[in-house]
Formats: sequence, C-alpha cells, structure tokens
Amino acid sequence: MQTWSKPIMAALLALPLIACGSSKEDRALSGAGIGAGVGAAGAAATGGSVLGGGLLGGAAGAAAGALTDKDDIDLGDPAWD
Repeated sequence: MQTWSKPIMAALLALPLIACGSSKEDRALSGAGIGAGVGAAGAAATGGSVLGGGLLGGAAGAAAGALTDKDDIDLGDPAWD
C-alpha cells in the first residue's frame, strides 16, 4: 500500500462515526474530533504538517457532522452526555 493510501483508508473507515450524536451540535463536535485525528494522522503519515492536517480534518469533520441528519446514522448518545 502506498503511503498516501493509508490516511485515505483511515478516513473512509472513520466516516460513519462522524454522525455520532443525537443533536446537530453533538454530531459536529464528534465529527470535528474524528476529523482532526484522521487529518493529523494522515499528515504525519505523508510527511505533511500535523497541525495543518488536524485543522483541515477537524473543519471538514465538523462540517460533515453538522450537515448530517439524526436519521442518516444513529450510533446513540456520545460519551460526553
């Protein structure tokens, strides 16, 4: 597997978790956390800026989480509730 394909696979596997939470705010928060982690890991694996990858991943995850509906995927209440 090439170096750049590992972060892409990690992002695809984490994608269903972006919609965790029962409210729009919960989904945005969980999406931001997951996106930041995947973005930072992807940047580290490819030799990029970990901070930049985390920021971009967090922003993308928050947007994806906020744009999902509770009916799209429901994995229950988040751990912080």
